[in-house]
Formats: sequence, structure tokens, C-alpha cells
Amino acid sequence: MAVDSLAIMDAGNGDIGLLDLLIKGGYMMIPLYALFVLAIFIFVERIITLRKAEKSPKHLMDQIKILVQGGQVDKARILCQGETTPVANMIAKGLERIGSPLKNIEVAIENVGKIEIYKLEKNLNLLATVSGAAPMIGFLGTVAGMIRAFIGVAQEEGMVSPKLLSTGIYEAMITTAAGLVVGIIAYLGYNYLVSQVSKLVHNMEYTSIEFMDILQEK
Repeated sequence: MAVDSLAIMDAGNGDIGLLDLLIKGGYMMIPLYALFVLAIFIFVERIITLRKAEKSPKHLMDQIKILVQGGQVDKARILCQGETTPVANMIAKGLERIGSPLKNIEVAIENVGKIEIYKLEKNLNLLATVSGAAPMIGFLGTVAGMIRAFIGVAQEEGMVSPKLLSTGIYEAMITTAAGLVVGIIAYLGYNYLVSQVSKLVHNMEYTSIEFMDILQEK
């Protein structure tokens, strides 16, 4: 008999669908559902934020260089203020400090950069926590389920049905499987986001160095 890929065979009862399995996992599945939704929300929200952060005009620094060398600092500042990216915010702060010592300008840019990096990394620690907590919650659910299963066996009189024991065990194991799935998804999402943030930070550092070179030439 063909068995659906989203179902398993329960002896004597026919196929049990995936939804039935998730329901049979017990009350410990509730926090796992919540963690899964939280992980997906953080991932999608961070992806949207990072995509917006990396949308700096390709020739922004070329335009800034021309304006600064031409003495049109105000126009350069307005150009940066028209953007909402971390790079533009850093350069705008540097332009506001023109006239101060280069060291002071560099420090001001670095301070803005730290704030922007903090914004980029927002909720990443929470996503990492989900990736670690979900498997542990799943394992806790399995231990609790096994305890209930063996209590049920102990309360049986006479011969214990293998079906009763196996049913209790596989229902308890559902939470471990669910916890691992949530944990893996959150872990992969976290590492992907960290790599994207690293790329943006590298670009911010490169741009700040390029801007300081422009000021030194001026």
C-alpha cells in the first residue's frame, strides 16, 4: 500500500497525517510553535532591513568627492540626507564635522557606524537564542511525554499492550523532532543574517576610509 510522504503508519489505525502528529505532540508544542513564528518573523524583518540598508547609490562617493572638492559641502550633506542607509548617515555626520580636526571627524564617523551596526544586528541574538532553546524545549517535551507513557504502562493491569507503549513513545518523540526542525531553521537563518551584516559592515568601513582620504586630499 502506498504511504503518503506526509504521513506515517500507525498499526491498526491507518495513516496519521502530519497535522495529527503535531497535535499529538502535546502542550510542549505550543512554545515550539511560538518560537517558530518568532524565528520566521525576525528573519523576514531583518532581511527587509538589510536589503534597504545596502541600497546605496553606486556612485554616491564619486558625487560626494566632486562636491567636497568643489567646496559644495552643503549640497553633499543634502545628498546624503536624502538617503536612509548606514553609509549615507556616516558620511553625513562626517560632512557636518568638516572644519574640525580629521581625528575628530573620524571619531564622529565611527560613533555613527557603531549605532548603525547595532541597528543592523537588532534581534539577531534573539534568533540565536531560538536556535538553541527550541531543541532543548523539544527534548524536555519528549522526557515529559516518556514519563507520562511509562506512568500509563505502570497503571495497566496484566499484560501491557505493545501498541500502548509504542504510541506513547512516538508521541513523546514528536516534540524532539519539532524542536530540532525549529532550531535548525533558526540557526541557518541566523548565520545567513550574520554573513549579510558582515558584508554591510565591511562596506561601511571601506566607505569611511574612502571619505577620510577625500578629506585629506582636500
